[in-house]
Amino acid sequence: MVRDSSGNGMSSSGAYNRVLQYLAQAEKLEVTFCCFKKIQELDCKLDTQTYNSLITLFLTKGLPYKAFEIYENMEKDGCVLDASTYDMMIPSLAKSGRLDAAMKLFQEMKEKSYRPTSGIFVSLVDTMGKAGRLDTAMKVYMEMQGFGLRASGAMFVSLIESFVKAGKLETALRLWDEMKKAGFRPNYGLYTMIVEAHAKSGKLDIAMSIFSDMEKAGFLPTPSTYSSLLEMQAAAAQVDAAMKLYNSMTNAGLRPGLSTYTALLTLLAKKKLVDVAAKILLEMKAMGYSVEVNASDVLMVYIKDGSVDLALRWLRFMGSSGIRTNNFIIRQLFESCMKNGLYESAKPLLETYVNAAAKVDLILYTSILAHLVRCQEEHNERHLMSILSATKHKAHAFLCGLFTGPEQRKQPVLSFVREFFQGIDYELEEGAARYFVNVLLNYLVLMGQINRARCVWKVAYENKLFPKAIVFDQHIAWSLDVRNLSVGAALIAVVHTLHRFRKRMLYYGVVPRRIKLVTGPTLKIVVAQMLSSMESPFEVSKVVLRAPGDSVLEWFKKPIVQQFLLNEIPSRSDILMHKLNTLFPSSAPEIRSLSPPKPLVAGKGMLL
Repeated sequence: MVRDSSGNGMSSSGAYNRVLQYLAQAEKLEVTFCCFKKIQELDCKLDTQTYNSLITLFLTKGLPYKAFEIYENMEKDGCVLDASTYDMMIPSLAKSGRLDAAMKLFQEMKEKSYRPTSGIFVSLVDTMGKAGRLDTAMKVYMEMQGFGLRASGAMFVSLIESFVKAGKLETALRLWDEMKKAGFRPNYGLYTMIVEAHAKSGKLDIAMSIFSDMEKAGFLPTPSTYSSLLEMQAAAAQVDAAMKLYNSMTNAGLRPGLSTYTALLTLLAKKKLVDVAAKILLEMKAMGYSVEVNASDVLMVYIKDGSVDLALRWLRFMGSSGIRTNNFIIRQLFESCMKNGLYESAKPLLETYVNAAAKVDLILYTSILAHLVRCQEEHNERHLMSILSATKHKAHAFLCGLFTGPEQRKQPVLSFVREFFQGIDYELEEGAARYFVNVLLNYLVLMGQINRARCVWKVAYENKLFPKAIVFDQHIAWSLDVRNLSVGAALIAVVHTLHRFRKRMLYYGVVPRRIKLVTGPTLKIVVAQMLSSMESPFEVSKVVLRAPGDSVLEWFKKPIVQQFLLNEIPSRSDILMHKLNTLFPSSAPEIRSLSPPKPLVAGKGMLL
């Protein structure tokens, strides 16, 4: 026919159409497509039936792109599409992702008054939903109902899944209700999806209602479904509901995941249900999970909440169950016990901390010493001294050495103090050393050890722990800044520094125009009271004590002032401790940043 297109009528268009239709019916793919191409070269017009046969062949054989090529030729030829063409092409284009082309054909089909089949509606709703074009999917779904067609169970499932994945749960729930009214039973996967989605979005009432329906329908919820519900109930602090789900889950033989156990234990800890939490933790351990982290997390909940008694009780449970925690948490609990005055419970914790090869740093040691400074009861002082000893920190040996005689110490106090401060790593511990000096000077002043306190201040100044404390501005102004000091440190610094100023003025003849003591608003009262007992020339302003240099020089010449500065007087009760039980300066910001215990206003001798 191709060689002789003019021979006895066999080359007519009808013949070509019949040949292609027979080849398509015989499913001769390669021959059919080859002949189709030859006929196209001859510029022969094919009819709608032939195109439909070719499209059907290639779609049936799983070659949609060949079918699309034939369809494109059909459009170029201006061949009219009939209902069969639309029935084939719209679902095929939609399933291949060519959604706009499918919708265009769908609109064209309706304009030609062809009635779309259920297959067309199903394919469009399904593909539009999965592509996230939910408005279009719903529009097509509504049109299908307008044509009097009934949605299938598969269509409902597809639509609901699409809206759930998009987070549009209200629409999904409406479709869910329509599906059940239409007599379709949701499948296992759909139940699981809609329960979990509502649980994760915090709509627990709806989630639990559908979950109950799921169980009544005979479906065993997955571990994932149980977990999502249980974790959300835990997040909502619903203990009874969470425990009911947990028991249901374990009774069904399902193993809760780590996140589920974590959520449940956190809830039980926050609700202070120690015994229930212990039971759950042991069940978790029996399941083969490593429970140290979870147990420690529960312990931290009690510590942060300030429930020290519960924390100690939980720690005892951990110990009896062979569950260990880390040194950081032991230290946190120790510090909580100290803060709450539970010194008997604190010491075993510190011993555990030290025996686990954890290092008691200078900050921790100093914080314990600060508790001793504030302590009012003798029996608590004994506990605190025992705790200080248990730290095994070198600062404790230094503290004990300060209170021994020179025969035992075998060196003068000043040398002993210098030796200790030479052993400090100032690059790592400079801030901690300042904190230590402040608290130690408070303690020494309280104990009446004024000479030893002066030695400590002198060495601390030599080691530049307070580099800006003393300023000599030649003949103009000399100043002492004690704002970053504790009460005891400030008093010692004032006495020691005024003694230095006195030597410069009397022995070297250097007299500045003025002398300033920068105290800040709180220490001002303490320092002013101490100096007023010696009838000092210093005038008090908001944060500074000022005096002309000449006036101070005359004051320095008085014998009683010389005795005062040399520490022969005042006595502990007369001057240094005068009314200090009611005066509480706040610690300097630099010291507060090291987290020392907060000052407490209480009985006599209160310095920090």
